[in-house]
Amino acid sequence: MPALSVLDLVPVRSDQTTGDAIAATLALARVADESGYRRFWLAEHHNMPAVAATNPPVLISMVASATSRIKVGSGGVMLPNHAPLVVAEQFALLEAAFPGRIDLGIGRAPGTDPVTSWALRHGAGGVTDEAVSLFPEYVDNVLAMMEPGGVGLAVQGRRHVLRATPTATSVPQIWLLGSSDYSARLAAEKGMPYVFAHHFSGEGTREAVALYRSRFVPSPELAEPRTFLTVNAAVAETTEEARRLALPQLLQMVALRTGQPLTPQRTVEEAERDGVPEAHRPLVEAMAARWIIGGAEEARARVTELARTYGVDEVMVNPVAGAVAGTDSASSPAREETLRLLAK
Repeated sequence: MPALSVLDLVPVRSDQTTGDAIAATLALARVADESGYRRFWLAEHHNMPAVAATNPPVLISMVASATSRIKVGSGGVMLPNHAPLVVAEQFALLEAAFPGRIDLGIGRAPGTDPVTSWALRHGAGGVTDEAVSLFPEYVDNVLAMMEPGGVGLAVQGRRHVLRATPTATSVPQIWLLGSSDYSARLAAEKGMPYVFAHHFSGEGTREAVALYRSRFVPSPELAEPRTFLTVNAAVAETTEEARRLALPQLLQMVALRTGQPLTPQRTVEEAERDGVPEAHRPLVEAMAARWIIGGAEEARARVTELARTYGVDEVMVNPVAGAVAGTDSASSPAREETLRLLAK
């Protein structure tokens, strides 16, 4: 088995408040920590009824405080939404508080709809219309600002030193994330570790990873290419139960892919009641085939096969198993069980 890690979007069910969803994520992180998972990453998505992961740095501080060993990071911070200095300051402080345990995963996508994207990038100023095209420069800025020596800026004829935090002794591990070949090329060019969002589409993974490896230029921080996979997973005692638990998230993804209104995530019973629209059944079947859905032994075998296929020593699991009616609203037992069964 490869090393295992976790990606969490802090899902919000129809029977949960945001506070409940956060409590469930902290419980999930403790399970990952106790079960030997390598890292626990938190996504950035905005204005979505079923996702509470709007602010990775805040969530990272909560998760890191609630755990003792596991590395905690962003999967990822969508850099065009933020001023680079703010991101550098946030993660420099997190690294200072939890040295050696912080990852900064950086992405380029908006992570939201166009209206919310405008509010993020322009509502408080500080982020320009060219933020996406300036992404490579922004990445360089974040890297430089977090170095203990900071970066020198020339302003009005004077040189000013800009540091993300006054006396840094270490910096987070910084990764580039992507769902196209753009970030693969950029990560290779800069000699940075790279992760392809295999869990989101499952298409183009082989090409992106091969491109990254073939064009990789060694850097002082990284001598060889470093990458791993992300995959959605619902694991239970039986394959039948795993398929049942995966249904709420499958319906959520159908809504996202087909432009339907988004809602809080259904319970398993609500998903079974609503069912899969016949027109969307091929989409559901195609998604389910790319996910890890099954009993423990079958799921572990598929994770191992994925790692072997793409030549990676780590697989990051997004546990998507839903909850049955009557579940404690501050917990997600089926998600926790997915992690425990995979780690056995």
